[in-house]
Order: sequence, then structure tokens, then C-alpha cells
Amino acid sequence: MKFIDKWERKYGRFGIPNLTVYIIVCYVIGYALTIINPSLLNWLSLEPAYILRGQIWRLVTWVLYPPSTAGVLWFAIAVLFFYYPIGTSLERTIGTFKYTLYIFSGILFTIIGAFILYFLLGGNVLVGSVFSTYYISLSTFLAYAMCYPDMSVLLMFIIPVKMKWMAVFYVVIVAYEMIQYIMAGAWYLVIPIVASLLNFIIFYFGSKDFSRYNPKEVHRRNEFRRAMEPRGRTGSGGGALTKHKCAICGRTELDDPNLEFRFCSRCNGNYEYCQDHLFTHTHVK
Repeated sequence: MKFIDKWERKYGRFGIPNLTVYIIVCYVIGYALTIINPSLLNWLSLEPAYILRGQIWRLVTWVLYPPSTAGVLWFAIAVLFFYYPIGTSLERTIGTFKYTLYIFSGILFTIIGAFILYFLLGGNVLVGSVFSTYYISLSTFLAYAMCYPDMSVLLMFIIPVKMKWMAVFYVVIVAYEMIQYIMAGAWYLVIPIVASLLNFIIFYFGSKDFSRYNPKEVHRRNEFRRAMEPRGRTGSGGGALTKHKCAICGRTELDDPNLEFRFCSRCNGNYEYCQDHLFTHTHVK
């Protein structure tokens, strides 16, 4: 989206670095509340009926609801070994400002969806219980899968599955749920799903915005850039020769002296990658 690029140039300083960490902290607080005193969450939910009566804190506090209230072990695995690496990697890939905008637009669309549902049902029904952060977290996963479709993860720590197939699986499940709700006459339950995933629909299907971050596309652009550069590689520090350069993001040791670089033995050719892309890039055959 060109207008988002313009926003980034103008308002990029408002991006929140390490936003994933703050989101996880919210989830941990919410999960702790479900253990200590679940009734407290009733005062934090996204409930338009109460918000219109002056309880405006609910516009913010509902993000404390964790995506899942499964056991402590599964919650820790989901947060630390799945959501955290995906969120931080997506932020590095698309940039802090775009990632911040992506997350906050998902939150905003969910709030708008809650009010739409509230008024569609006559304005006298409590709807807060059907709105949570689950589908916002799912939208983050889908965005990551579009950026790294061929990256493999270990399902149940055993079975290697590519991200694109996991994304397809979740999309099928969500579509099935929506069809079931409609057939059962509970069409209103579709609104929370669509509202929470609207940021992904707009960012990706509306403009293919994430396609530019696909490792194959990034590698193609870097190959073209290297072909057009004069002999000797230059870093962002201005003209000085560099020893290392990532074939995906183009960063050198001048960008960050703490970066580590390695050559990939599975790629055909001498392709060097930084520590963030060594295990996530698509191998060149």
C-alpha cells in the first residue's frame, strides 16, 4: 500500500519497538487473572453496553484476555516458542511502524466489530464474551506465513510442517466455523472473526503488501541490486567496504556490529545470511 509507505515516512517514529513483548506481558497478566480471580475479567471485557455507560477503560483492557486459557504449560509454549518468535520476526521483516499499524488496526477493527454487533442485535444484548485476542494473534500468524511460506516448524515438536500448509489449515478451520455459525442461525458470531482478521484481509488480499517480504522476492531484489553496484560492497555507514552482507535483508556489519553472518551450505552458490535469516530463508537451488 503506497499510502502506508507515505505514513511510514511521515509517522515512522511512532512505531513501537518490541511490541510483541508488550502484547505478551498483557497476555500473561490476563492469564494470571484467570487463575487468581476470573471474575475480575468481567470488568475488563470489550462490552459496548458498559462502555456507552462510561466504562471506557474496556476499550483498552480487553487486550489482557489471552488467546487461550489452556494449561500453564501449553500457554507458555504458545507464547514463548510460537507467538514471540513469530511476532518479533514479523516486526523485523515488515518494519516496526508497519507491524505496529498491523496490530493496532486489528485491535481497532475488533472494537468497531463489537459495536456493530451490539447495535445489530438491538442494543440490549451483552456481546463482550465473543470478542477476544485469539483471531488477532491468528492474523499475526497468517501474515508471518505469507512472508515465510516455505519455512518449516515442528508440529508437536516432532512433525515438520511448512508454514503455508499450517496457514491453509487454520483458514479452513476458520471458514468451517463461520459456515457452522451461519447454518446454526448464529450469524452474528461471524462478525468477531471477520473484524479481528480484517487487518490481514486489507493488508494482504487488498494490496499484496506482504508479498514484497517473501524471501524469494527479497533475494531477487538483492541480486539485482548487487548486479547494479560497482565492485566492492558498501554498507549503510557510507561508502566503506564491508566483509559481510545478508542476501535477504542486505544488512552488513556496519549496520549492527553485533550481527553474526554465516554461509548456507544448502544453497547453490555463495549466499551469506545474517543470524535473523540463516534458518528462515528459502534455499537457492
